Amino acid sequence: MRLLILPLFLALCVSADPTPPTVVFKAGETDKFPSIRIPALLCTKKGTLLAAAEGRNKAHDQAENDYILRRSTDNGKTWSKSEVILEQGATCLNNPCFVQESKSGRIFLFFQTYPPGVGQFSKGVKTGPEGPNKIGYVTSDDDGQTWSKPVDVSNLKPDNSTTTASGPGIGIQISKGAKAGRLIMPFNSKEGGSFFNWVAYSDDAGKTWKRGANVPQEKMELNEVQVCETSNGGLYLNSRKWKGGNFRKVSWSTNGGESWTSAADDVGMPGPDCQNSLLAIPGNKPRIVVLGPTGGARSKGTIRISTNDGKTWDKSRLLVTGPFAYSSMALMKDGRIGVIYEPNNGAEILFTSVDLAWIEKGE
Repeated sequence: MRLLILPLFLALCVSADPTPPTVVFKAGETDKFPSIRIPALLCTKKGTLLAAAEGRNKAHDQAENDYILRRSTDNGKTWSKSEVILEQGATCLNNPCFVQESKSGRIFLFFQTYPPGVGQFSKGVKTGPEGPNKIGYVTSDDDGQTWSKPVDVSNLKPDNSTTTASGPGIGIQISKGAKAGRLIMPFNSKEGGSFFNWVAYSDDAGKTWKRGANVPQEKMELNEVQVCETSNGGLYLNSRKWKGGNFRKVSWSTNGGESWTSAADDVGMPGPDCQNSLLAIPGNKPRIVVLGPTGGARSKGTIRISTNDGKTWDKSRLLVTGPFAYSSMALMKDGRIGVIYEPNNGAEILFTSVDLAWIEKGE
């Protein structure tokens, strides 16, 4: 009996290495599009992985993009055939961002749109909800197999903003505290030449949405953004720097995103300008995990872990040694963290999975 117990004990104590990267989307192979970017990954209540991305007709941000999707029911080992789940002709779709409502199981996939000839930095466009940039979502009630018609929520846009975009990546549902059950979707908006963050929230399972206050910022600007839950039911926000010191920008909320602390530099998180992904790991020892490039020219995908709600970072490990850009993470049913990411070539999205204990070993 002792001979059987000892190997089992050792197996439980040894963390598995990340799985070899495999292709989820690849331009010209899995999809017809010449460019594929901006991944979003959700693990549903049933354990299905949903991977979404922008299928781009040209290699730039506003290029008549469609939304493409693949599903995996075996923790990323195999994937369904890629399909276009949302397209609007010449109108461009950007910034996929998932969230699932736990009781109903309804999945929301948010998007922003631009009509032909209009982009994020176009001048002279109308501001606010009536402007050409719109935001909306589609829903699925069957684990991502089919999707609803788009629902427009451009009324959430700040009145003076020219553009507004979700995530990209994921939103969350608060699980504990006074705001338990609240759905959260993070956004950035552009007003004049300045970018700032805020979140939309819903307390009725996504039937209606409200806009929280802007994250206060001084001598900095916040851009692409992710949010996760803290150990006490609050929110932690981690944002790409648009202006300011070359560090990630962070803020906290104790009222479900209705207001925020003043944004600050996280001097423990330097790195190139790029989206990062963010994930809360629940349990007796709650953790926050963040993933993004730390090397020049968007390289060295590094995963960090915090045990004090993002105030400091206990451990970090290099997950991808080479080119690394946008990413998205999901906690899978087998306890591992699923990761989809761009190898910074604009042509493919890759998948790997990583064990939490492997991260905690550090480098």
